[in-house]
Amino acid sequence: MNASIPETMKAAAFDRFGGPEVLELKSLPVPRPKAREVLIRLDTAGIGVWDPEARAGEMEMGPKRRFPRVIGNDGAGTVAAVGSRVRRFRPGDRVYAFAYEGGFYAEYVAVPADDVARVPGGLSPREAGALGADGITALRGLQSTLRLKAGERVLIFGASGGIGHIAVQLAKRIGARVLAVASRPDGVALVRRLGADVAVDGRKDDVAKAARAFAPDGLDAALVLSSGEGVAEALRTTMKRGGRVAHPNGVEPAPRAPRGVRVRGYDGTPSRDAFARLNRLIGNKPFHVELGRVYSLAQAATAHRQIDEHHLGKLAFEMRPS
Repeated sequence: MNASIPETMKAAAFDRFGGPEVLELKSLPVPRPKAREVLIRLDTAGIGVWDPEARAGEMEMGPKRRFPRVIGNDGAGTVAAVGSRVRRFRPGDRVYAFAYEGGFYAEYVAVPADDVARVPGGLSPREAGALGADGITALRGLQSTLRLKAGERVLIFGASGGIGHIAVQLAKRIGARVLAVASRPDGVALVRRLGADVAVDGRKDDVAKAARAFAPDGLDAALVLSSGEGVAEALRTTMKRGGRVAHPNGVEPAPRAPRGVRVRGYDGTPSRDAFARLNRLIGNKPFHVELGRVYSLAQAATAHRQIDEHHLGKLAFEMRPS
């Protein structure tokens, strides 16, 4: 590899499955990119809500790895090296990535080139570290599953979370009208700033009433990103016949809708095409990824202890000195 790339790196890793305490700052070898891989020197990396399950051994994303194990599925930084078969990227490119193989809780990560994209002009490189997984999941829900069209009225439930606040912005870029159901007053304020046509607090407001006022003839579509008391009533009473409901697989309980309304679960799978579509929607127009809290790699255990606490957007690591 390039002589400027160090032999070792800092990583938040663990030697056994368990609670947050198993995460420790370690010195590990910098991975070497395979023929079709890109080595990224990370500046920021996302902390997924599913990461505690991977840490505990309850969920496996990608192939099984030996210990010490480094998890994390998205991040952004600068291309440090490319494999012999990679032509789309070169060292120095500013990129973001989302890969099931993991390894983003570290200063360097090697991932398949098809799981990497250049940071679009409308997004800051720092915020791009938390875009990959949630951005692709939001995109696949709105475009691939709901097939949302300009002028349609869509309900986004869980709108102030990592996937949700990105979905609000993407739905507006598509040309839809958005009813955003957020969490708490700060969540409502966030989604309003991001362009939601109507925003309500799912913890205290009457979601079904808001939906009927927003779409008197019925909602065309709904993206359900979290469970809650208001979602079932809203879907039951306000969906248009022939309407569509989508939810990422893993949302429990899975939403139900009346007869005549299609409900589909889906996976937020990365692909070269999905990254291209996401980048086209973002373009050079300002786009915001909310970093709810930012940690150093040395604070990984703390981040996992706090991941279930109320926060907006997505938690993230910044590769600053510990």
